[in-house]
Amino acid sequence: MDIEEGGLTVSVPEARDGASEGTGGGVFFNPTQELNRDVTVAVLRAYRDREPRAASYLDAMAASGIRGVRAAAEGYDVTCADVDPDAVDLAAENLAANDLDGEAVHRDVNALLYDDGPFDVVDLDPYGTPIPFADAAFANARNLVCVTATDTAPLCGAHLNSGIRKYGAVPRNTDYHPEMGLRTLISALVRTAARYDKAARPIASHVSRHYARTYLELESGAQAADACIDELGYVDNCEDCLWREPTRGLIADPVESCPVCGGDRVLTAGPLWLGPVADTDFARAVRERVTDDMGEAKRARKLLGTVARELDTPTHYDQHRLYKAWGEPAIGMEEFVERLRGAGYEASRAHYRGTAVKTSASIPEMRAAVLGGAHGTDGADGDADATD
Repeated sequence: MDIEEGGLTVSVPEARDGASEGTGGGVFFNPTQELNRDVTVAVLRAYRDREPRAASYLDAMAASGIRGVRAAAEGYDVTCADVDPDAVDLAAENLAANDLDGEAVHRDVNALLYDDGPFDVVDLDPYGTPIPFADAAFANARNLVCVTATDTAPLCGAHLNSGIRKYGAVPRNTDYHPEMGLRTLISALVRTAARYDKAARPIASHVSRHYARTYLELESGAQAADACIDELGYVDNCEDCLWREPTRGLIADPVESCPVCGGDRVLTAGPLWLGPVADTDFARAVRERVTDDMGEAKRARKLLGTVARELDTPTHYDQHRLYKAWGEPAIGMEEFVERLRGAGYEASRAHYRGTAVKTSASIPEMRAAVLGGAHGTDGADGDADATD
């Protein structure tokens, strides 16, 4: 069937819900990934201004080729790769049908990267974990590696042993599990890049529905790679009072009991990426390059606006969980953030869910700030985050 996306018409097979575009062994199309593709196109547009020399783009698991076709329409020199010959034929047909230059090749992407690389931009969008392709990508990419992971249960600690095996980290299934998954993914990718004396810094990232997506800008050199490794560490998290504390470094020193409530239900997760998951200025630039011909333009702008405004603390709080612990009815999120700011704390909404908040305040400080406001304290002097 033919579909229109981003001002282009492409032929796609019937949708298979819940998967990314490419499995490295199947031809299918996932309409729920349109937001992912729209943001990718906006990133490619913004990145051209950031690094004008970036020209070649590898769609590593092409399937229908829609991601590569949209990159080609932006002027990138595109290669679509897949191990399924039907996928290769379909990607080639879609490039030709839109009068776009580009190459569709029947190759294993790991072999392709080592034989025909490097590429300026490498886009990994597999079904499940991207880890089997990460070494080849970071060894043979010049500027930007774009990565999707759909195995969110292992990433966030719900399937603990699988997460440990695949990502070389101990993820934990916490209240902030979407962010746990993203930071577990980035940690594994940063450590992979460092093996090749490359720094991989996330300049845009998001978690949406069933996947995590990150865009990592590369810088060659051992010192740069070491600086990225310094952004890794561990988070101790109390399951009882919700206290948590990040600690940088690759040698874990987990606490035995919570320093706030004294409970012994403390989980330690890591190594996680503790640095920013996005570059604020770049995220704003990406948002500006979302256009109305994108089917998910409204969602993309709202998402990227929130990402750009997020504090770069390594965890977030769920407002409903906090109010449940306090035994109080929850107030609106905008008012909640305003009261924290009015009390002198940094605070922002977070894109991971509608009730996610990031703040420099501890839980006792949050309670005093927002419940004090609820009982008559004036704590609403800050500007609320915009939602679009």
